[in-house]
Amino acid sequence: MSHTHIAGSDAPELPHLQLGFMPLSDCAPLVAAKWLDLGRPYGLNLTLRRQPSWAAIRDKLLSGELHAAQALYGLVYGVQLGLGGPQADMAILLNLNQNGQAISLSNSLAAEVQRCGSLQAALADRPAAAHFAHTFPTGTHAMWLYYWLAAQGLHPLRDVRSMALPPPLMPAALAAAELDGFCAGEPWHAVVAADGSGRTLVGSGEIWPDHPEKVLACRADFIRRYPNTARALTATLLAACRWLDDPEQRRSIAVELAQPAYLNLPSSVIAPRMLGDHGRTPLSAATRPLRFHGGGEVNFPYLSDGLWFLSQYRRWGMLPEAVDMQAVAAKVNQLALYREAADSLGIAIPASPLRRSILIDGIAWDGSDPAGYAAQFPIQA
Repeated sequence: MSHTHIAGSDAPELPHLQLGFMPLSDCAPLVAAKWLDLGRPYGLNLTLRRQPSWAAIRDKLLSGELHAAQALYGLVYGVQLGLGGPQADMAILLNLNQNGQAISLSNSLAAEVQRCGSLQAALADRPAAAHFAHTFPTGTHAMWLYYWLAAQGLHPLRDVRSMALPPPLMPAALAAAELDGFCAGEPWHAVVAADGSGRTLVGSGEIWPDHPEKVLACRADFIRRYPNTARALTATLLAACRWLDDPEQRRSIAVELAQPAYLNLPSSVIAPRMLGDHGRTPLSAATRPLRFHGGGEVNFPYLSDGLWFLSQYRRWGMLPEAVDMQAVAAKVNQLALYREAADSLGIAIPASPLRRSILIDGIAWDGSDPAGYAAQFPIQA
């Protein structure tokens, strides 16, 4: 690990940091950074603070109670744009993971989907709209749910009812028949499978292979006030993500995540899906495992990733036409800061800030024309 940022003018201006996280398997980079004391070479001391909801993470980032936090990619962009809440200039320091989310259905709906052959057919004769939960209005899970429903010919804002709910509350709501399905991160789908109240139908990596998911986020003024600290924190979390690429380390972190301060669940529930076992037989060839580093491919804050969320906000009527999407992404995603941190660790930088993907409906995304991409879908707000 590099020791270039620990003394003199490179010393962190703010050595003691309060970091927020949600009780999800993909908070693992923050837990690993704390557990292994990876901030020490940079002069950082990290305190992790578990939060009850993504709204709480948003509010405590805005108030300054948290210096930085694990955050939904779309939460950061929602706050930057002032969608559904207060506006503040935000920053993404790095991507923490790709994939690792899912959509689970109640046993009765899953059985009906299997019998009918599609969700659209399964819901066709229902007297009332099905209820689905996601985790935050502009967040990743809302966008995966909306995209998946629309790809099957269902309008996510008209044909079903959707609501935001903290992920730890979702399994009980599904078991009580208050929900027909939900989109969230692990281990909450594993919990549903273990207690027999539902079934995982689709992994998020089937909706968008190697999609961006959680990020390390802070307010933009945190970087302006504490540039050395922000660089050191980025390098610390990069080192944690790199450590997590080894399957043996994932088994180790699953035991740590099981502790009451973090997920407070048996490691036997957490570990399998951390290691790529999604509890489905047979596993779809399209299922993509949770990724934390991939030689740096996971962590680079691609502009095209941010632009995808903006394109979906435009698609669902949340984003005014006048917004310059490229300018927003360039402001939020901290490419220069990331490059400095990655260089200090010898981690490769992708050649382009744009990447190409093909999503579940066969439509390609490369970030070159987000407005045109948004306008091409047959299902719109």
